[in-house]
Amino acid sequence: MKARLTFLGTGTSQGVPIIGCLCRVCRSNDLRDKRLRSSALVEYEGLKILVDAGPDFRVQMLSRDVSHLDAILLTHDHRDHTGGLDDVRSLNYIDQRAAEIYCEPKVLDSLKESYSYAFAEDKYPGAPEWRIHIIGEEPFFVEPADDDTRLVWVHDRGYCYRRPDGSLIPTGNRRCIAAESVHEPYGPDGGPSGNAVSSTGKGVEIIPVRGMHDKMPVLGFRFGNIAYLTDMSSIPESEFGKLRGLEHVTLNTVGYKPHHSHFSLYQAIDIARKIGARHTWLTHLSHTFPSWPDFAASLKELAPDIDILPAYDGLVIEG
Repeated sequence: MKARLTFLGTGTSQGVPIIGCLCRVCRSNDLRDKRLRSSALVEYEGLKILVDAGPDFRVQMLSRDVSHLDAILLTHDHRDHTGGLDDVRSLNYIDQRAAEIYCEPKVLDSLKESYSYAFAEDKYPGAPEWRIHIIGEEPFFVEPADDDTRLVWVHDRGYCYRRPDGSLIPTGNRRCIAAESVHEPYGPDGGPSGNAVSSTGKGVEIIPVRGMHDKMPVLGFRFGNIAYLTDMSSIPESEFGKLRGLEHVTLNTVGYKPHHSHFSLYQAIDIARKIGARHTWLTHLSHTFPSWPDFAASLKELAPDIDILPAYDGLVIEG
């Protein structure tokens, strides 16, 4: 089954328009120039997977009528990618599930500091409910939820899990688990090997892609023939094997000039050529680029040998 990715946000950490800015792009009436903070919704083998939950998470979920997520994958711990995690409270209540969050250990440390109340031993009733899955550079599975993880709301006490004998246990007892990795991750085209087995038989294999955000290690993710890479200024040579045979790749760029923590436009074009996907989409875009139609036209002149376009909020791709 093909993966389907919806760009929920394609803007920088400030979004577009920027507060108080009177530039032509920030004043544009073209909806493709209205950019929320970067995030994507991936529908893959029947599962709904969110990549990053920034400050616009609530609006993004409402815009796509989302009432259930099987997983939230975090690329790194900057607030424009994690600042909306408190709002999973609504999904906790509607879906009766803890949010399944997949992240690296250093991201977990940051979440514990920023959202200490979500990790408290005696939590305030109604605080967000998360189950943290620790991941790294090895592929892992996202599994569908099972009945054993259903939340039970207890008045004045908060959420609990119900044991088979009917008794209730606090949710904190099941907060953090290790994500399952696979040992033979890649086939000859760089995609899933087909040799790995999901623990439920219904999970989907996700391939992390390491990148550097200045000096900070970050993760991108491959879903079948779609790879979503954001907030990178370099990619280790060893990671390009994971990106062979793609239908679509998403790359970040914030401007024309070199930047310490993001690809410049020209670097992104060079990386796109090296990856060789059939289609390349640019995200994490700032107001320094022209309005969408002019930007798209300029890319055809700058890189006539590849198919590369700016993404926009609401764009849907399949591969």
